[in-house]
Amino acid sequence: MRIISGNNRGAKLYTLDGLATRPTLDRVKEPLFSIIAFNIPDGIILDLFSGSGALGLECVSRGAKKSYLCDLSKEAIDVINKNVQKLKVEDKVQVDNLSYDKALDKYKNIKFDIIFLDPPYKTDYSSKACKYIIDHNMLSSDGIMVIETDEVDRTLEELGELQIRIYNQKKYGRVSLLFIK
Repeated sequence: MRIISGNNRGAKLYTLDGLATRPTLDRVKEPLFSIIAFNIPDGIILDLFSGSGALGLECVSRGAKKSYLCDLSKEAIDVINKNVQKLKVEDKVQVDNLSYDKALDKYKNIKFDIIFLDPPYKTDYSSKACKYIIDHNMLSSDGIMVIETDEVDRTLEELGELQIRIYNQKKYGRVSLLFIK
């Protein structure tokens, strides 16, 4: 896995061993970042289920002001910290070892330009996180949430009760991305 563009273009990132996390593949990251490109420069980013931190670090490489990277796994946090140090972006990244709900509570007074939600599959964490984000008005006026899921129909059904607008949807193999305003 690598940074695909910006100041740290080509830098190889440390990743987690095993099947506990699913890194977002380069073939998914490239179109993802072309869709959200205008929200990145000087943006405030939240990568809620960070894994290796690749999405939030990609944003920093592309000019984001600050990325908040959060994961419950201590192993993931260790990898994120190694990646932050390798890229020398400590001043632009905050790393927190918290569950998603505790992280949202901690960040509830921050307005984010982009929020990435890539929770473990087969959970309702996306819809619960979206509800909290909407209830606490955590997105900036032009902010975007990006949900990665392997069960689009179930995710859409869970999101159906929320007052959100899915403005784009892309499928890459078994992975789907939902873009929400």
